[in-house]
Amino acid sequence: MTADTSWVGPAMQQTVPWVKTVGITFGETTAQRCVAHLPDNPELHNHVGGPHAAMIFGLGETASGAVGLAAFGATMERATPLVVSSEIRYTRLAKGPLTAVAELTRPAAEVLAELDAGQRPEFAVDVTITDAEDRETTRMTVLWTLRPNR
Repeated sequence: MTADTSWVGPAMQQTVPWVKTVGITFGETTAQRCVAHLPDNPELHNHVGGPHAAMIFGLGETASGAVGLAAFGATMERATPLVVSSEIRYTRLAKGPLTAVAELTRPAAEVLAELDAGQRPEFAVDVTITDAEDRETTRMTVLWTLRPNR
């Protein structure tokens, strides 16, 4: 049986105002994977007519946060998810609408076991961003932690 994670996209849009402001929407969202979309909006373009790098980064970070929320949302009363670091590589000029696919790189159960053992676990989420023709434009890794609430 798979846990219902249909609430994650709407929760991201409600609790992170920037997500709603720039128009990010969510497709598949599970505890292992999230698909998020950034529409083509000329108000968010850069000097070469595509989404500004800040928008691309934001799309990827948002998708990584959504998969983390789906995987660890039940721990929010005892731990706060925080970004530790991010690495991004722009591999192709991005134009038009973009899609980010974020994937948890280790089993959630391992992360939760570390939290249960009193540690401050870290987990990475790999993100691939593609354009409307499904060509990769960006790769990134976002490293998250679950900071125990004290």
